[in-house]
Amino acid sequence: MHPEPVIALIQPADQPPDRMLAAARAAEEAGLEEVWLWEDCFAASGIAPAAAILSATERLRVGIGLLPVPLRLPSLTAMEIGTLGAMFPGRFLPGMGHGVQDWMGQVGARVASPVTLLREQVRAVRALLHGAEVTTDGRYVELDRVRLRFPPDVVPPVLVGGRGPRTLAVAGELADGVILDDVAPRGVVDPARAAQAIEAVTAAWADAGREGRPEVVAFLPTAENVTSGQAAEQIGLLAAAGVHRVAAFAGGVDEPPASGDRVTAFIHTLAEAARS
Repeated sequence: MHPEPVIALIQPADQPPDRMLAAARAAEEAGLEEVWLWEDCFAASGIAPAAAILSATERLRVGIGLLPVPLRLPSLTAMEIGTLGAMFPGRFLPGMGHGVQDWMGQVGARVASPVTLLREQVRAVRALLHGAEVTTDGRYVELDRVRLRFPPDVVPPVLVGGRGPRTLAVAGELADGVILDDVAPRGVVDPARAAQAIEAVTAAWADAGREGRPEVVAFLPTAENVTSGQAAEQIGLLAAAGVHRVAAFAGGVDEPPASGDRVTAFIHTLAEAARS
């Protein structure tokens, strides 16, 4: 038997910022434990709405999947994660990743080796969050005796979003877990695809000599008219493959993700799925 996964709501980048707080409060009232955000160019940022939602709710955990590392210096990322981690212990789940490369090119931040950049940033950010003084002269990350003044007592887990084998290896070797966004092509869960990705992350984790196990989050697109029973069935397939958290959103299969009132309606579907 696999433990029941956490079922979370995704508020996608299409969600207007002025609707995010009401949707988050509705998710908490419905009994959901987590809300996840996207930081897509050029929509809402990740950190700002995360801070607002954490302040506006009492127990809801908030994840970001993900913060594109080309847009951010690791010192700033660590400061922001550390600040929210200290203010809301145990309630913040930040993710880091490559971002969409075309968007990174639009803003002049695309790099020749995205995996190298991700590796250097994840290593630096996690070290800073754990209170270390960091000096490094990497290909992309340069830090000279940098230390957070207020490292959090409860360090948020830093997750890595990825699909390819090299990125999954970074997640297992250096991060606290992985965010998988490619386990349900066209809205149909592929347990084998999920299990294969989890196996790659777990192998890199073991090769690095790490104890415990990586946290696994899966993003689940659904048809907008999905029933709670159908959602529960798909979530169960991901749990059986080894996923610990399933964050779902309506739409995104054959159309853009739902936003506004459609997100609110989907909350009730997810809540029913969680109770089933």
